[in-house]
Amino acid sequence: MKKEQIPNLLTIGRILFIPIFLFILTVGNSIESHIVATIIFAIASITDYLDGYLARKWNVVSNFGKFADPMADKLLVMSAFIMLIELGMAPAWIVAVIICRELAVTGLRLLLVETGGTVLAAAMPGKIKTFSQMFAIIFLLLHWTLIGQVLLYVALFFTIYSGYDYFKGSAYVFKGTFGSK
Repeated sequence: MKKEQIPNLLTIGRILFIPIFLFILTVGNSIESHIVATIIFAIASITDYLDGYLARKWNVVSNFGKFADPMADKLLVMSAFIMLIELGMAPAWIVAVIICRELAVTGLRLLLVETGGTVLAAAMPGKIKTFSQMFAIIFLLLHWTLIGQVLLYVALFFTIYSGYDYFKGSAYVFKGTFGSK
């Protein structure tokens, strides 16, 4: 295996962890199954950091990685949040805001590429958003409710703020859309 393939394999691995994570949460409704699911989620979350770090370190950034890495993050986090609603551990309205923001920013990324070939890289608020979401999920799954809930609201804040930040920085794409002033 070439080292150039390792970051993409980590991304694919993260995607493959999702059905295992979901299965464990679906069939087991005990603290033990939640701990196992948390470990799987944590390992998958670590691959998010590791694949990006290795791709930059080895200078092997690829189009597949640019597409699949953020998609894998979104699939993992959105799946976990939906399961947290099912388990009664997260309010549906917060998860709805998070999912709507993810879809809106994904649409913005596509629009930017289509209109000018610009790739919208992850900015620091977006990285904090992902980090805080992943930690909120981990603490909620471990039944550390108070810390999990605080982190969930921190994640909600950075979800909204980073979405605003991305759209503010890309407002030029919408210039003239609602009339000229």
